[in-house]
Amino acid sequence: MWGPPYALELVGERAADHEILSHSRLLETSPRKPFQIGSFQIEPVRVTHSMVDATALAIRTDAGTIVHTGDFKIDPDPPDGQVFDADRLRELGDEGVALLLSDSTNSDVEGPTGSESSVAEAIRRVVDETPGAVVVTIFASNAHRMRVIGDIAQATGRKLVLLGRGVGVHSRIARELSHLSWPSDLVWPDKRVGELPKSKVLAIATGAQGEPNAALGRLSRGEIGGLDLGEGDAVVLSARAIPGNEVDIAARVDALARRGVKVRSRLTDRGLHVSGHAHRPEQREMIRLVRPRAFIPVHGTRHHLTRHAELAREEGVGEVLVLENGRSAELDAAGVREGPTYRSGRVHVFAGRVIEPDVLDARGKLAEAGVVTVTVVVGAEGCDAHAKTRGVTAATAEAEMADRIEEAVRVAVEGVPAPRDDARLEEAARLAARRAVTTVTGARPQTLITLVRPR
Repeated sequence: MWGPPYALELVGERAADHEILSHSRLLETSPRKPFQIGSFQIEPVRVTHSMVDATALAIRTDAGTIVHTGDFKIDPDPPDGQVFDADRLRELGDEGVALLLSDSTNSDVEGPTGSESSVAEAIRRVVDETPGAVVVTIFASNAHRMRVIGDIAQATGRKLVLLGRGVGVHSRIARELSHLSWPSDLVWPDKRVGELPKSKVLAIATGAQGEPNAALGRLSRGEIGGLDLGEGDAVVLSARAIPGNEVDIAARVDALARRGVKVRSRLTDRGLHVSGHAHRPEQREMIRLVRPRAFIPVHGTRHHLTRHAELAREEGVGEVLVLENGRSAELDAAGVREGPTYRSGRVHVFAGRVIEPDVLDARGKLAEAGVVTVTVVVGAEGCDAHAKTRGVTAATAEAEMADRIEEAVRVAVEGVPAPRDDARLEEAARLAARRAVTTVTGARPQTLITLVRPR
C-alpha cells in the first residue's frame, strides 16, 4: 500500500489490530514525487483537507492523464502550512488531462468554505465564556482541529484531556509526525481528570456523530468518572452531522441539556466548524485549474453528483458521466464512456470465505425471532411430534413451549385430508408450529420441519 505518512500510520494501526502488519508493505509517498505501479505512473499533489497530508493523485496512463482530487478544499491558511498546490494542478492542466474525478460532497453549497484557522477564534470565545469544563467533539482524524484546541488550552491555562480511543490514536500519530507540538505537560491523563478543577479542563472527545458508546455519549449519561458535566459546563459540537446521524446527535444533545450543560454548535455559533470539503466555488476552481477533457463527479449522493456534473458542463467540459456505485467507466483516446456494472457494497467475510447475502438474510431472521425445529413421525397408527426451540422464549419456558407446539402439530397433521403426501403434511405442521408460537409471543420464528415415515 502506498500513501502519505499520516495515512500509512493509521493503516499500520489497523493492520496491527488485525494481526496482518507483518504481511503488509507500506510505502511512503511525497507530493510531486511520482512512483510507478505496473503501467501507471502516479504523482501525489498536495491539497488541503481537514485531515493532514492530504493529496490528490495525477495518474498517467496509456489513455491519458487522470486526476483524482480525493477529499479536498482550498484552504488559504491551513494550520500546518501545507498549502494547496494550485500551481502543480495548473501545470497538469497545461500538459492535458483526459479525465478529472472530483469531490462532490458540498456541491450545493455556495460561498467560501472557510479556513481551519478561523475555527480557533470561535472555540476560544466559548472557552472564555465558560466558567466550568469545556468539551469539544471533533472527527478524530482532524489533527488541524486538535492543533487549534491545544493552542487554546495553552493560551487559557487549561489542561488538555483526550477522551476516546480514536482521539488518542490520532493525537499520538500526529505528535509522532510533528503535526502537533504540544508540550509534555499540556495533556492530562483522562483517568485523573477528577483531580482538576473544572475551570482547568479543555477536553477533546469522540462521538461527534452521536454514537452512544463514544466519549460524548458516555459523558451525556455521566459514565466518565471524574468528569460529571452539569451547570456551568459547555460542549462544543465542532463537526458536521453526517446525513442519517441527526437523530443520534439530537439524543446526545437532549441528554446534555437535561444535565444543564450548554451545547454549542454551528447552529448557535457558525464559526465553530468549517467543512473539509470544497464548496461549489472551489469545485469550480478545481475544474478551471485542471481543464479536463472529461469529468466524473465522485463522493456524494446522486443529487450531489448531478449538481457537480452540471457545474462541469457550465465550465465547458465536453464529456461528463454521472456514475453510482457498481457502475464503471472506460477511458481511451476516443474519450470516456460507461462500462459494465459490477457487484458493489459490503462484502462479509469469515475465515477467509465470503458469506453470501442469502446466508446473512437467514441469520438475520434467526436473530430476530429464533428457530423452531419439529420432527414429525407419521405411522399407520397416527402421528407424533417432537419440538425444540432456540431464541423463542426464555430457557425456563422452552419445555412448556415445546409441549404446546407438539400438541398443535399433532392435531394439524392428523386433520390433513387425503391425499396425505409429504408436502401437504410438512406445510400443515409448519403452519401449526408457527401459529402456536405466534399466539404466545407475537413473533414468527424460522420453523424447520422434518417428516419421518417408519418402514
